[in-house]
Amino acid sequence: MSNPSPLYGDPVEFAATRHRIVINLSGGKDGLVAGTIAMDAARQAGVDDRVWTAHASLGPMEWPSVTVDGVRWPSASELAAQHSQALGVPPERHIEVRRSREVDGERVPFDLLTFIAERGDWPWLGRARTCTGPWKTKMVYQAFTPQVRALRRETDGPLMFANVLGMRAEERPDRRNREVWRRTTDNSARVVDEWLPAHQVTTEEVWDRTISAGLPYHWCYDSYPGAKDRRGSSRCSCSACTLANHRDLLLTAGRRPRLAELCALVERVRQVPFNPNITMSELIALSRRRDAPDPGLEVEETEDFERMERDVHAALRKPPTWDSKARTGPGELLHSAAGCDGCS
Repeated sequence: MSNPSPLYGDPVEFAATRHRIVINLSGGKDGLVAGTIAMDAARQAGVDDRVWTAHASLGPMEWPSVTVDGVRWPSASELAAQHSQALGVPPERHIEVRRSREVDGERVPFDLLTFIAERGDWPWLGRARTCTGPWKTKMVYQAFTPQVRALRRETDGPLMFANVLGMRAEERPDRRNREVWRRTTDNSARVVDEWLPAHQVTTEEVWDRTISAGLPYHWCYDSYPGAKDRRGSSRCSCSACTLANHRDLLLTAGRRPRLAELCALVERVRQVPFNPNITMSELIALSRRRDAPDPGLEVEETEDFERMERDVHAALRKPPTWDSKARTGPGELLHSAAGCDGCS
């Protein structure tokens, strides 16, 4: 359970003060456990009818669904909706948002990798985290704006929101010192306090809670869909995260070779490595070695991915919109750029 905070002394007391408790679900294991803890607190406070769930979809960058031996294993987005139902949240209180933009008078999906290709820079730790705020937090906030407007007519003062995230101290050093509760928005319309209910929960405890409760988890965590061994990827949601560990990235290169090649193309053309310690081109090569982790399967990409692939190629034919300080200059990253079909 979450530790007490100087801001709020108890999860149940905190839940009782909220007009809305928004549980962010990525389809991964941590958000589900954080959601379970938050929902328990909301039920004890008698405000579980104020709980909503939200999934900020990254489209083709998320782990997709796969069909193996006639069995279909859901995508991250589909699993987020299943997690919401497992928490006891009615379907009408689950929101999925995805970034889009207007092209020739029509709203079309705007994908994270297309944005990276246009910008010419990757979201690394310690730099601008362009993959989080604009693609997740901002989208969820916008989705709840109509509710804020409606509820404000019935409420004196700003609305009190809880933004529940699955971040845990064990994941990374930058998350270890993160506060369980912290205020992220404070204006006349709404006050938003970020809440990390599973901050002190270990990975072992996450899996114990998930398995003992019979909760569904994503196929990417296993060595093979249905293996139930948790020997696959350690993280879910974005399948090509620049912050993922080495083994996870090798599995991505083996399981989603077309996505890996597309990332490698972006780094070669833009002359910015996928990761400050290793390039995607190197990861692809390492994933083909005998000592590489067995991917278990190769994903068959969808039409949505192929549309993103076309958008990325189109973006790479134009100059980058951002002058990245991480550019390597002409050299190693450009050797295979000829595969761009006209990209300069």
